[in-house]
Order: sequence, then structure tokens, then C-alpha cells
Amino acid sequence: MPRPSPSSQRPASCAERASRPARQRGLSLVELVMAIMVISVSVTGLLMVFNYSVRHSGDPMVRKQAVAIAEAMLNEVLAQPFTYCDPQDAANEAATPPASTAACSGGAAGSQDRGGGALGPQPSGEGRFNATNPFDNVADYHGYATNGVIYGMDDGANRITALDGYSVSVTVSRAGATFSLAADAALRVDVRVTGRGETVTLTGYRFRYAPHSIG
Repeated sequence: MPRPSPSSQRPASCAERASRPARQRGLSLVELVMAIMVISVSVTGLLMVFNYSVRHSGDPMVRKQAVAIAEAMLNEVLAQPFTYCDPQDAANEAATPPASTAACSGGAAGSQDRGGGALGPQPSGEGRFNATNPFDNVADYHGYATNGVIYGMDDGANRITALDGYSVSVTVSRAGATFSLAADAALRVDVRVTGRGETVTLTGYRFRYAPHSIG
């Protein structure tokens, strides 16, 4: 009976073991289910983020529109005269311009800011788009407000339908004390625009720089 050769009895070398095909092991059912769950949760999270981004991608434009409306209104208000007396007051037509609210017709009570009383249109019949009796000084705009409709800054009939949904409100207050001046020497103007989920407030100041008939 032939004896096995010595080479057939020696253990396999590392190189020989490495050359043998590795035994492959597949995923178990539990591992497969867990992998599917992890992938599903990840995809769901990504879709939620994508959906939020798409739904809110217009927000920057909405805010830019609100800021543009506020800037336009604030510029309109601050461009108005700021005088001791209302520009329609006869005292403003005098050769010597009024040097105080006491020089206005009816005294301080008839001044453009009603002599320390409530600010607002003076005379009370003035309106922003009133062709014959328009707002003509800064204080007239106190209390002005719109309700979801924006008109052109120079024409009450010029409705800007693309801006429907925005509301504007204007508040004017005496602010001279803020700058160590007489209370009525400066006015603070706050313009607030709201709508479409945005709120923007811009603030500006108007100083009475000289007792001229126009400010």
C-alpha cells in the first residue's frame, strides 16, 4: 500500500489558505429589515427638508417687498415740510416766517402739531390722496393706515394689485427730547408693514432746522 508523500501531510501554508475562495455569508432577515428601516428614515428626513425649503423659498422676496413698501412710505413722509404752522396756515405766507407755534393762526393750538396735542391731519379734512386738501407736512401722516391694499405713492387710484395682502401703518411722535432739543423740534416717524407672514418696521427722524414757511 503506497504511503502518502510528506508534502501531502504538511499543513497548508498562509498563501495557500489565502488563495482558497472565501466562504460568503449573506444578510439575515433581521439585518435586511433594519437596513430598510434606516434608509427609509433617512429618505423621509431628506424629503421633509426639501419640502420645507420649497415651501419657504419665496420668503426672501416677501420680505424684500415689505421693506420696499416701508422705505417708499417713510421717504414720502420725511419729504414733507416740517414747519411751525400748517403750510395752509395764513401765518406761513407772512413776510416774516413764524418763529414759533404761537405765531400760527389761533396760536399754538392751530400749529401743525396742534400745540402739544394729538398729532394727525391738520386741518382734519386732509387726506393722503385728496387732490384739493392733501397731506402737506410730516405730522399729517400720524395714524395713517391701509388695510391689505397698497396704492401708488402719488395716486390713490393706482392700486398695486401685486402687493395686495400688505398693510401699512404710520406713527408720528415728538422726539426732540431724544436729542436734547425742545420736544417739538424733531419728529420720529415709524412705518410698519405687515402681511404674508412678514412684519417690517422702519424708523426715521425729521428735524425742524429753521423757522421758515416751508420746512
